[in-house]
Amino acid sequence: MNYNIAIIPGDGIGPEVTAQAQKALDAIADMFDHHFTYTPALMGACAIDATGNPLPEETIDICEAADAILFGAIGHPKYDNDPNAKVRPELGLLRLRKSLGLFCNIRPVKAYDQLIERSPLKKDRIVGTDISIYRELTGGIYFGEKHLSDDGQVASDGCSYSVEEISRIAHLAFKEALSRKRKLTLVDKANVLETSRLWRKTVTEIAKEYPDVELDFLFVDNAAMQMILNPKQFDVILTENLFGDIISDEASVIGGSIGLLASASIGTDNALFEPIHGSFPQATGKDIANPLASILSAALLLRHLNLHKEAALVEKAVEKSLELGFTTEDLNAENPFGTSKVGDFIADFIMNPEDPNRNFENIFVGQSTII
Repeated sequence: MNYNIAIIPGDGIGPEVTAQAQKALDAIADMFDHHFTYTPALMGACAIDATGNPLPEETIDICEAADAILFGAIGHPKYDNDPNAKVRPELGLLRLRKSLGLFCNIRPVKAYDQLIERSPLKKDRIVGTDISIYRELTGGIYFGEKHLSDDGQVASDGCSYSVEEISRIAHLAFKEALSRKRKLTLVDKANVLETSRLWRKTVTEIAKEYPDVELDFLFVDNAAMQMILNPKQFDVILTENLFGDIISDEASVIGGSIGLLASASIGTDNALFEPIHGSFPQATGKDIANPLASILSAALLLRHLNLHKEAALVEKAVEKSLELGFTTEDLNAENPFGTSKVGDFIADFIMNPEDPNRNFENIFVGQSTII
């Protein structure tokens, strides 16, 4: 099969980690007889430097024509630390989400056995945690009407949702639940907010179309507490933009490393995949950035293309790298491997996943010792 992939490396460590994700995709292409055509595009600080625009029109055109988009990271200190900057890198990503109609943000949260001890939560609370968070991404208070009084003493942010906006992401979340443990939790604040009451009413009605999925409800404050007390009780979480932003960031610390968290932003016609971490400018060019979140984002990209066996093999390669400690210094301070070497390992495993002659315990400088 042939696929067109838009590549937006972005800023900071973005190009480095994205390059490792491309290695994984290239290995998948070789193993499964696919062909990925990559088209690079600019967004963020690099785009401002080159064009004065954080999201050039050419980038939008490239993304609209692609089967999927792989994105690195965005942001640079020269803009982040300048309060007078009129154009900021992050505007590029917000505009891209809106331009492409990427209304559904999906964030998997998994507690890997190899990293349990790194979590700030007790082991018995997080073992077995495997959550898929569905966050509405283009509506709600972030995109509502904003007002500041003339004297600067009163401000307001409007929050609105339509049944259509709620329904389209709810159906995606229910379908995800059908492929997992068949449980969906709607997180809202229906005891206070009219928008939350519309969410609850709409989702309850849609649930009738998915009788095999158990639906329950949690107010967002209780959900935040339950995420810490017993995160493994959750399967699929569905929620609106603001609550999803908070809940997904809270959940991101459960597994012990932000360097392992991937995400997908899905629309009707387009889909973008990215690690949740930032551009980490301090690590740029040092070959120390953890590429596993970007590689797992590539696995989500493959699943979006209905290449599920291929995605599972990428995920298996990541688990093997964690099992052997073949990771960057954030996960293996005593014997770290560089960003590019971790990418080499992942690609090598994909190409040779079941080779009985491969001694994975004797891997040095990114090469396998054949015995």
